[in-house]
Amino acid sequence: MIKIEQADRLKQLPPYLFAELDRKKAEARKRGIDVIDLGVGDPDLPTPDNIINKLHEASREPRYHRYPSYTGMNDFREAVARWYKKRANVELHPLQEVVSLIGSKEGIAHIPFAFINPGDVVLVPSPAYPVYAIATTFAGGTPYEMPLLKENNFLPDLSAIPEDVLAKAKMMFLNYPNNPTAALATLDFFKTVVDFAVKHNIMICHDFAYSEMAFDGYVPPSFLETPGAKDVGIEFHSLSKTYNMTGWRIGWAAGNAEIIGGLGRIKSNIDSGIFEPIQVAGIEALEGDQQCLADMRTIYTERRDILVEGLKKLGISVEAPKATFYVWFEAPSGYTSSSFASLLLDKAGIMATPGNGFGDPGEGYVRMALTVSRERLAEAVDRMAAIGF
Repeated sequence: MIKIEQADRLKQLPPYLFAELDRKKAEARKRGIDVIDLGVGDPDLPTPDNIINKLHEASREPRYHRYPSYTGMNDFREAVARWYKKRANVELHPLQEVVSLIGSKEGIAHIPFAFINPGDVVLVPSPAYPVYAIATTFAGGTPYEMPLLKENNFLPDLSAIPEDVLAKAKMMFLNYPNNPTAALATLDFFKTVVDFAVKHNIMICHDFAYSEMAFDGYVPPSFLETPGAKDVGIEFHSLSKTYNMTGWRIGWAAGNAEIIGGLGRIKSNIDSGIFEPIQVAGIEALEGDQQCLADMRTIYTERRDILVEGLKKLGISVEAPKATFYVWFEAPSGYTSSSFASLLLDKAGIMATPGNGFGDPGEGYVRMALTVSRERLAEAVDRMAAIGF
């Protein structure tokens, strides 16, 4: 037997948050616990029938069974450009300013490899989706955490970033509507970001995965709506959450042509594109019947209200989110993020995500996902009441 030793880049990584949650959930189920899983944000709703039917139809065409284009079908990228024009009045050149992705996670993970050298700094929010910092580390860069704090409405304080950090900073990740906090950003904030990026020569990568998962009439703005945004950055998006297509693995990046081109060069050397029938189905998702979006918003609004009102009755400080399918709340007095999440799993059979798993500034918070039925959410509230924390 040879000695197998992992690369340093793997050794320095903590356990991936959601893989760890899956492990804990499996252990609880082995103990016979009926787990109500509010941990990972994976929609329980089915992909709409018209999208499934389009995949079925396209998959029978032999012309789609060969290698796809590395950058994505022209038809799909044109559909993305039309979506941006209709959704945000943003003009995009589909072949120069759009690239298809095998889910937005893939693009987020690869973008640092196109632009970050050892010694470069990437500004990452915290708490946040772990891949922003992990991808930076994999590429040899140094993540610099921008704390998202309640007193700043969970927006980064750009003025607090030290000058010596800014001198090395080359890229910034942002994500609004935000995971895990469900916080929102305004166009005024995005304009501040654009001006900041120009001043310090920093590329902006905005993760817009929850754009259509918004409630109470709220319409989240796209970063690309901001004047000058395409001069400094790109936006990642996905069909996963909007159309309940997490397993399909299809998304895109759009915006600055040079940044899109760099990402495309990385992808052409790493993957072979997305199965074209999935892209055909993606076009149907973007341009077919959109009643599914209204239905989705109604369902998540009902679920949100059940959970939020239930938490409030238990004395927990929580606000109803206007977007995303996450509820972010402060752990009760006397508990840390991890101790409260452990209590919920061990005593109530409820899987929740400790806020510190998304970064140190998330300590003291817990995230729950609205990815189970109204009945199971009501049961979760009853179980929490029964343990009397």
